[in-house]
Amino acid sequence: MDLKKFILLTICFLAAFASCKPEQKEEAAKIVTTNFSVPSIIEVEEGQSVVIPLRGTTNMVATDQVMLRTVAGEDIPCKVLELKDGSRLTIELPEDLVSGYYKMYIKRGSTNYYVAAFDLTVIKSLSIEPDKDTTIYGLVQCEGKGVPNVLVSDGTEIVKTNADGIYQIPSLKKWKYVFVIIPSGYEVPAQGILPELSAALTQAENVPERKDFELIKSDNDNFTMFVLGDMHLANRNNDISQFSAVANTLNQSIAKAPGKRYCITLGDMTWDVYWYSNKFTFPEYLSTANEHFKDITFFHTMGNHDNDMNSVGDYEKSFRYTRDIAPLFYSFNLGKIHFIVMDNIDYNNVGANNDGTGNDYRSQYVLDYTADQMTWLQKDLSFVDKSTPVFITSHAPLSVPSGATSFNDKYMNGADSAGEANMSDFINAVKDYNVHFLSGHTHKLFHRTHNSKFSEHNEAAICATWWWSGKQTPGIHVGQEGTPGGFGVWEFTGKNFKFSYQSAGHDENYQFRAYDMNEVKKVVTLDAAGGNKNFSTFVNAIAAYPANSILVNVWDYDKDWTVSISENGKELTVTKDYAYDPLHLMAWTAPRSKSVSEPNFTTGKWCHFFKATASSATSTVVVKVTDRNGKVFTETMTRPKAFNMNDYKNK
Repeated sequence: MDLKKFILLTICFLAAFASCKPEQKEEAAKIVTTNFSVPSIIEVEEGQSVVIPLRGTTNMVATDQVMLRTVAGEDIPCKVLELKDGSRLTIELPEDLVSGYYKMYIKRGSTNYYVAAFDLTVIKSLSIEPDKDTTIYGLVQCEGKGVPNVLVSDGTEIVKTNADGIYQIPSLKKWKYVFVIIPSGYEVPAQGILPELSAALTQAENVPERKDFELIKSDNDNFTMFVLGDMHLANRNNDISQFSAVANTLNQSIAKAPGKRYCITLGDMTWDVYWYSNKFTFPEYLSTANEHFKDITFFHTMGNHDNDMNSVGDYEKSFRYTRDIAPLFYSFNLGKIHFIVMDNIDYNNVGANNDGTGNDYRSQYVLDYTADQMTWLQKDLSFVDKSTPVFITSHAPLSVPSGATSFNDKYMNGADSAGEANMSDFINAVKDYNVHFLSGHTHKLFHRTHNSKFSEHNEAAICATWWWSGKQTPGIHVGQEGTPGGFGVWEFTGKNFKFSYQSAGHDENYQFRAYDMNEVKKVVTLDAAGGNKNFSTFVNAIAAYPANSILVNVWDYDKDWTVSISENGKELTVTKDYAYDPLHLMAWTAPRSKSVSEPNFTTGKWCHFFKATASSATSTVVVKVTDRNGKVFTETMTRPKAFNMNDYKNK
């Protein structure tokens, strides 16, 4: 065979072989998720399909699946009814799908392509037409069935759902929202940390609009509520990093808490002036919180720093809060307990600055409850059995300590219009109920029993000294009266409860701090403040303690605690003191005084201190503190006990 024939035969053979090879499947192009125009809010009537516009080619193919992922991480497939790539995607929702927050994915094989997240409202058909005067109506349902006798409010009126779970409100829509008062034995779905208990109103006052609510059955007679004072997140003072450390302690406490777990804030989650200069507002706060906390609901209370200083008047200043966080005032039930959230920061007709900084008029509020709130409060309480414990939150306390054992009852005394309530008016309005009042604002901790049925609890701040002490002296996160940054822990069993304070960065047994004042005097000097004469007030106060004094800061103290100090087995006379905390002096006030003549947020006198005088500078003393729950904490102090900052740093 000549060479030409051989080459020709070889070519024919290779061609024939190639033609016998199986065809290579062409892989579908990757999905272009940016071409899905998914709205952030989707309302769909039960049984209807959802149409999603497509801005351009998505490269979806017939075998791709549309998946909806719940907050709990469950993936729910949806049937594709129509796909016109570059035009629209039509999907059918499962019959049992409920309203809630969902993330949408396109699933191809084992790969999920994230598309968008949205709030879904599944509108079930109602068998009624709204009454003539009804402007807000809807369905309260659980597991696809209407729930009767559930309270719903527009902030003015409160109505009950009928036997089919339907409510109607003849509303003037003043507050631009409607909310469900969560009944005992239920929860609501959540979007991250936010419970879905309210809905924004978007139509004109006289136009009826429908807003439905979903309930989830919950055995929550036993639960733990974590009470969170002022956070002041603003992306400054290393606050985001410091907040992570506090969140770590809170998550540890949540993990081991009995029963269901919830959180409630006491206001000032943000810091109004830094909404503008740092661009840190409610969405940024929520993003930060959602990054640290999973599967737990935060109920919110509004603070003075959560008002918009570029708006005029109390109503307008609160709008961004009510739009992004929660109603201004509302209530809910958990197990056997009724909670009421109110706002006692009243900006009345306070103006707004025009330079865009939000820095003017910030302190021109008064402390009272508006007439609108007091009218609504009476309506709310009319549905509450008088044997039910009532917990009321507001940002500011009703009173503040003015000495070791006295209080300033004029603190919340700003009522300047008819129907508004000061401290005494408010306490009188709820006198038929057993009330525990929870507040923040002061960044300090105290408890007060006003009478046999009304107790006040002012919680310390998550941010302690506005995050300053931890920035100035890393590891020392402490408030102006020496309370470590932290949070309250309230454990409920039916109608019974107990409460305690958890310091961030410490274990649960860290409940007091004891000082050998002989040694403190060596440290708290003008030299420590760089010679700043303004610091002499603190130096003189510390120097005034008699020789061999013991000072004890019991930050969560109330009348049910006991404090004893003994020397060589002999009980010393212990007296209550209105004092400065040495740790805060040296962690913040003294070092700050080196660079600023008159620093902000300096150490303040407070009421949860105790003192005794030993007979010797070198004797051993035992400090014994017993809390309201009967738990005993002790320190055996070998003296002299050096006052060393490193001994107090967060663990």
